[in-house]
Amino acid sequence: MSDKPTLETRFERGLFASRWLMAPMYLGLVIALGMMAVIFVRELVHYLPRVMELTPEQMILVALSLIDLTLAANLLLIVLFSGYENFVSKFDFDAGADRPDWMGKVDFGGLKMKLIASIVAISGIHLLKKFMEIRDIDTAVNFGESEMLWLVVIHLTFIVSGVLMALMDYLQARSYKS
Repeated sequence: MSDKPTLETRFERGLFASRWLMAPMYLGLVIALGMMAVIFVRELVHYLPRVMELTPEQMILVALSLIDLTLAANLLLIVLFSGYENFVSKFDFDAGADRPDWMGKVDFGGLKMKLIASIVAISGIHLLKKFMEIRDIDTAVNFGESEMLWLVVIHLTFIVSGVLMALMDYLQARSYKS
């Protein structure tokens, strides 16, 4: 038998190496995370000098905006770390105590659930912000009944999608046990 790799072996090695085509995409997510950090700081700097003028409702809206950005940044990190480790390569350095507990343990199913949970949370915060912008019946009329309806429908769609994904993962896990 020859030591020369067969065509099939070379093809499979090429396919396996193609996972590195994802690396620039993860680098792009790092850049997006940096952009989100800039937007977060910009919002903070914008509202900080006005803090004494803000009403409690306005302060809650500011806090919700900052939470929204933070949740989106958390989502980026989860996708970045777990996606890279699941699809490209394991992190082969010792981060020590700084390494998050979930890192290296989130599989594709767990990633889907974290993703949909983050999307539902972000959608819920956006919906809450819109509700808080309605101050009285005149504002509610001007706000747009159909816009609010669509925001609620979209949020409920995310919730139903999340529940269905969790149910599918549960059923799949049960079928493996049988």
